Amino acid sequence: MEYRKLGNTDLSVSTICLGTMTFGEQNSEQEAHEQLNYAVEQGINFIDTAELYAVPSKATNNGLTEKYIGTWLKDRPDRDQLIIATKITGPSTTMTYIREELVFNEKQIHLGLEGSLKRLQTDYIDLYQLHWPERKTNYFGKLGYTHDKNDPWEDNFVEILETLQALIKDGKIRYFGVSNETPWGLMHFLHLSDKLGLPKAMSIQNPYSLLNRTFEIGLAEIAIREHCGLLAYSPLAFGLLSGKYHKQQDESTDRLNQFKQMSRYNGTLSHQATAQYLELAEQHGLSLAQMALAFINTRPFLTSNIVGATTIAQLKENIESIYVQLSEEVLKGIEQIHTAIPNPAP
Repeated sequence: MEYRKLGNTDLSVSTICLGTMTFGEQNSEQEAHEQLNYAVEQGINFIDTAELYAVPSKATNNGLTEKYIGTWLKDRPDRDQLIIATKITGPSTTMTYIREELVFNEKQIHLGLEGSLKRLQTDYIDLYQLHWPERKTNYFGKLGYTHDKNDPWEDNFVEILETLQALIKDGKIRYFGVSNETPWGLMHFLHLSDKLGLPKAMSIQNPYSLLNRTFEIGLAEIAIREHCGLLAYSPLAFGLLSGKYHKQQDESTDRLNQFKQMSRYNGTLSHQATAQYLELAEQHGLSLAQMALAFINTRPFLTSNIVGATTIAQLKENIESIYVQLSEEVLKGIEQIHTAIPNPAP
């Protein structure tokens, strides 16, 4: 396994991070523990979750992911060797079963964190992340930004940072990060942190894959220059980049078949681009999944690549991407496809 520094911290996190949003929906508690054990055995020390998981989120599975991790974590003697990251839910009118008020004020941040600590059965969170911005902006598949002059753009930035500072002082969290954030949002957080002497964001968890490289447009330079690296989520585009759908090896229980409402990666151009990436991988004797993940692992702005799986076999293949070296010919082929069909799944 390879390791990279988390921002400006002294923490070294595995370049492959275990994503867990299937725990409690597609994976049972026993399966979750099997995945966690296998991941740690392979050198993974970084585990990512969220208070709203499992996904798709609903009242009946809410919090199960953290609970399953908690029952695994509680008796482990190596808690201090593990980096546990979770996220507080942003504004939503449909997920009020999580908390009554989904905003980032002092009260709600405390409530969200205490809930996560209880479910995870731990005294502290290593990386506490804002799951998405409060303000109305372009995230979750939106490329263009439409300004709403009535939107309170301040987004409670200072209150958020001051609250997180107090939680760090109390030892309940070690560091914080953002997620699904824009270049302006990340830079505004960093600016206020510098100006007011408040904690600095150490990571940004945004989508990044062969089908969505929009991070490169505005955020890559920030990530490198400000030491606020990417935690790449959906690196296999909900399994589309495994190639199983194109090779007709998919099953009815697979994510894109089972949850058709999650259509972000089901567009025609995404399927066309994936077909070309699959052909490229097979030409060079690679599995598409490992080629897709290995490409992400090469990015200079990456801190960690968040992989998820529903089976140990899938997890094994995903983790072993860390050992795959892509030739210049493969990298050139990837760029040619990307240029022809850029970012079909923003």
